[in-house]
Amino acid sequence: MTRGHDISIRQGGEHVRVVRDGQVLAESRRPLVLRETGCPVRYYLPPQDVRTELLTPSGTRTHCPFKGDAGYWSVPGGADIAWAYADPRPEVAAIKDHLCFYDTEVL
Repeated sequence: MTRGHDISIRQGGEHVRVVRDGQVLAESRRPLVLRETGCPVRYYLPPQDVRTELLTPSGTRTHCPFKGDAGYWSVPGGADIAWAYADPRPEVAAIKDHLCFYDTEVL
């Protein structure tokens, strides 16, 4: 990473769940825990632990100089709620294709 900006990723054992309107969208006990300078802790969930059939890819794309280009997902009729990096920078390759949600619940 660049001077003054750090990203660390570790394999977590936390029980993480994402619920929207009473419906469980994701649940994992094997999140990747990403800590980044100036940002809240984020949980990147393996795609196998996400009910992707309930999500719709959106047209939103963003670029992070430290992680790469992200694509977003929403629930039908809703705002973007998750993102993922299909081709992250080599320094954060572990998060490839893992989904990260804005609102997660750690149990």
